[in-house]
Amino acid sequence: MPIDIPKDKWPGKIRTVTLGATAADGGSRATAVTVGGGMSLPYMHFENPTPNRPVVAIEIKDRKPEDWSQLLAKAWGDAMNDPASWAKAAEAAGADLVVLALSVNGADGKPNTAAAAVAAVKAVLAATGLPLVVLGPGQVDLDNELLVAVAEAAKGEKLALGICEDKNYRTIVATAMANGHLVTARAPMDVNLSKQLNILISDMGMPTDRILMDPTTGALGYGIEYGYSVMERLRLAALQGDSMTQFPMIVTPGFEAWKAKESKVGEGVPEAWGDWQERAVNWETLTSVALLESGADILVLRHPESVKRVRLAIDELMTA
Repeated sequence: MPIDIPKDKWPGKIRTVTLGATAADGGSRATAVTVGGGMSLPYMHFENPTPNRPVVAIEIKDRKPEDWSQLLAKAWGDAMNDPASWAKAAEAAGADLVVLALSVNGADGKPNTAAAAVAAVKAVLAATGLPLVVLGPGQVDLDNELLVAVAEAAKGEKLALGICEDKNYRTIVATAMANGHLVTARAPMDVNLSKQLNILISDMGMPTDRILMDPTTGALGYGIEYGYSVMERLRLAALQGDSMTQFPMIVTPGFEAWKAKESKVGEGVPEAWGDWQERAVNWETLTSVALLESGADILVLRHPESVKRVRLAIDELMTA
């Protein structure tokens, strides 16, 4: 006797968003990346095929960071001294996207400048054909100063600019609209706050196919359960027809996992924790895979070995 597998039918779907402009679209990227488009809960292939696989981005900085783990410094080596070299190494490590995070200060300790930010972005664009996400240093005035200059200098490349937050989104959205870019919208682990920020951004006239949603999350053991549930509820709301939650989600498991003591520190920890590098890579990988299964479309990672493992996990999820 045949068994009919029950299937959910959802009235809503996730929007598709494309990052990066090829020569045919007026840009210089070798490839563009399209995410989103889902019409069911993640990887429920028997209900609806997943149209666009999740992608992996690698985070780099405009200068060598002083607060990153020694394990990351060892993994990337001298490439960390130059953003162009680092971008090439990220592409070789299997990245689908590059995320360039701008620093508050330059190597000389003085505040970062628009000219320096533009030079770093241009160097990365020249070094790799991958689409690029550019994040400000996280200070309102400095973010606006740097990202406006970057948006104008890279007009037409379809960068994703961020981070748009409730207190700092107007200037970033305006410059993205004027120069043909996308934005990332971040709210602090709350469905209603994410939705409200998306409404504010779209009310400015930003096309809804140029918005990525960053719901914020925690690392394994550091609040991931709550972040996971927020992402699930956002995805359910989107599938139920809420248009202001129907955006692809970008998450930062690399940033979150490498803040954890279990990843960052190799000395003064219990012997039972085991090998430092394996533990750290596992922390980033497990955080990433959990977020994949809650609906993440773009995962921003830091360690090349984590990239390799997460890509394998995506392969399995897409063929299951």
